[in-house]
Amino acid sequence: MSATPTQKGISPWLAAIFAGLWLIAAALGQRVMMNYDYAAAAPGTPPPKWPIATKVPRTTGLPSIVVVAHPHCPCSRATMEELARLMAILHNRATATVIFVRPSGFSQDWEMTDLWRDAARIPGVSVLTDLGGIEASLFGAQGSGQTMLYDAAGNLRFSGGITASRGHAGDSLGRTAILSIVNTGDSSTSHTSVYGCSLHDPERAARE
Repeated sequence: MSATPTQKGISPWLAAIFAGLWLIAAALGQRVMMNYDYAAAAPGTPPPKWPIATKVPRTTGLPSIVVVAHPHCPCSRATMEELARLMAILHNRATATVIFVRPSGFSQDWEMTDLWRDAARIPGVSVLTDLGGIEASLFGAQGSGQTMLYDAAGNLRFSGGITASRGHAGDSLGRTAILSIVNTGDSSTSHTSVYGCSLHDPERAARE
């Protein structure tokens, strides 16, 4: 007696079609993830001189690193890791402040996330709540992770991100540039892309 189609199982050409569709879906998924990883935030426009109206502290005679962050941005965990590495290498040759934006209308402890605590644990780093995004505006930041380096005279020397993509710590042009400027006074890189959530869409970052 001949076997029924069920007994024969899936024919080779159907198996090949299913395998091809699976490969296409996997490739599309990977491409979506890569597009997200390398999707830069809107570029910031920090002032060329240290803003007079800012409440961010400065130490006389030392360069100042300023990071503006969204407290619920998952991408910015990598930024905090890179900032910790930077401060460990620089070791008292620069100060750093992380500004956590809390939009108006959100609860008082909305910004007190794990990201805040990670930043506060880094030696040499001050943490500041930015109610209403006033400080973020003074420093022209648009995306979480925007990092600026001002020299001891208050001149902007670097602006951008210190990660190479969203949520991925490791070597980056931004980190290399800051180290070079502090160590030698110069760098071939003065600007990089920022990979982080928009500072103007707090609820989306919280959902992510």
